[in-house]
Amino acid sequence: MKPKTEEFLNFLLWSAIHLSRPTYRGLNFSYEEWVYRDGFNYQIKRLEKKKLVERNLTTSPDDRVYRLTAAGRLRALGGRDPAERWARPWDGFWRLVLFDIPNGHDAERIRLYRFLRDKGYGPLQKSVWITPDPLEEEAAIMADGKINVGSLALFKAETCGGESNPALVERAWNFAEINRHYSRHLKILDERPGGPLKNETTAQAFRDWAANEQAAWLKAVEHDPLLPNQILPTNYLGQKSWKRRTEVLEEAAKQLQTFQFKPATS
Repeated sequence: MKPKTEEFLNFLLWSAIHLSRPTYRGLNFSYEEWVYRDGFNYQIKRLEKKKLVERNLTTSPDDRVYRLTAAGRLRALGGRDPAERWARPWDGFWRLVLFDIPNGHDAERIRLYRFLRDKGYGPLQKSVWITPDPLEEEAAIMADGKINVGSLALFKAETCGGESNPALVERAWNFAEINRHYSRHLKILDERPGGPLKNETTAQAFRDWAANEQAAWLKAVEHDPLLPNQILPTNYLGQKSWKRRTEVLEEAAKQLQTFQFKPATS
């Protein structure tokens, strides 16, 4: 998806009343239409085609009232719902992926590394990765082909030699780096321009801030495995950042309603 469309989807997310659920909202002349005045209808049709927004068919045919779909909301959040991920239950078992890919198969090794990182696994060692979540998808993939336990094996395990779960988490994920990303995001949240959007200068400053906020949030959540609450580090900043983001973006949504500036038409 193009960056401009991603930005538009993000505006739809947080200009709703609450980040916690998709909400119907009117799309008459608005801040978003000013930002995308050369392609406003195109952006809506593009998102509707991808099933990221949907029209409220209970309104008049002349009304342009849409809402984010569940998929659209997840896309704007970075692909995962942090609150849902933190709140998911954990059965106390770790799932391990162990592999030994022979030399000369570097492309396969890189693909596996990328898959594991994208799924939120953490490396205890280069060839031992862990996750607190069930391996249903991975097991299904392996079931489709011949299993070579010398190259790849999946385990469900718990510690038995005095190892602590906090120590495993600290080893497998770089929460110092994760917290640095969240610290930057928190700083950007505090830099939101105040006051009504009454001219092109103030509106553009607001738009620039919104773009920076979105980029900082996506960068932070991209590196975060969003572990269950039971095993999150005590100094973890992700939940603080999420709570503050919800507060600031709801304030920003009210600020959007002050937008009255209409650029001159040629």
